[in-house]
Amino acid sequence: MEKHLINPASLAAPRGFNHGILTSGGQMLFLAGQDASGPDGQIVAPGDLLAQVEQVLHNLQAVVEAAGGTMRDIVKLTIFVADRNAYRAQLKELGEIHRRYFGRYYPVMALFEVAGFFQEEALIEMEGIAVLDT
Repeated sequence: MEKHLINPASLAAPRGFNHGILTSGGQMLFLAGQDASGPDGQIVAPGDLLAQVEQVLHNLQAVVEAAGGTMRDIVKLTIFVADRNAYRAQLKELGEIHRRYFGRYYPVMALFEVAGFFQEEALIEMEGIAVLDT
């Protein structure tokens, strides 16, 4: 599978994401929205955004690896947060968590602040698309 990052010079330089990723070959894996649920289905670390991000990425990693891929196969992530300001206030720490899972690779991303999640204790949820080698 080939992957080419698309970042046109006419757009602002991306920080922490890419504007586009062009792929060829491979299989598409659609990743359902993952919240910070642990194995028991309960939200881990209520009130702690960073711990919940860690759990969300752990959950996404479990799905991608079960399909035979890695986190670097994820080409698109949509991030939903309960509090955009709380997310922005912790960008440095969030970047450190991101690099533990992705290294210096950044999928295309979008972030939305939402009114609430299925589980009230959730502060964040992510869904995405991965393209895996065939």
